[in-house]
Amino acid sequence: QVQLVESGGGLAQAGGSLDVSCVATGSILRVNTWAWYRQAPGQERRLVAQITRGEVQNYEDSVKGRFTISRDNVQNIVYLWMNSLKPEDTAVYYCSADVLATGRDNYQTYWGQGTQVTVSS
Repeated sequence: QVQLVESGGGLAQAGGSLDVSCVATGSILRVNTWAWYRQAPGQERRLVAQITRGEVQNYEDSVKGRFTISRDNVQNIVYLWMNSLKPEDTAVYYCSADVLATGRDNYQTYWGQGTQVTVSS
């Protein structure tokens, strides 16, 4: 019943900006940590940014100062605002969330379907 649905993504030029978002729906009691991962061709999926319930943020070094992760705890949405994009940012971006579902006593990690971000030079 819980699912994460991503939106956004697409094409951008180097130096440009792009926003992606992800909404968690279903019988949700609480979302703890949100995170964004990305996977480029031939590479493993890696953490890009994460944000805790208390809004403590962590970023991969390569995106610090360029990307911003934020969350809306009312609508259960996480955002990734990407600025000063570089070609090496090209990847499929996946959101994930640690979700406590209604009636459950443990968190489970859910994943979005992924959205392509392509940055041209």
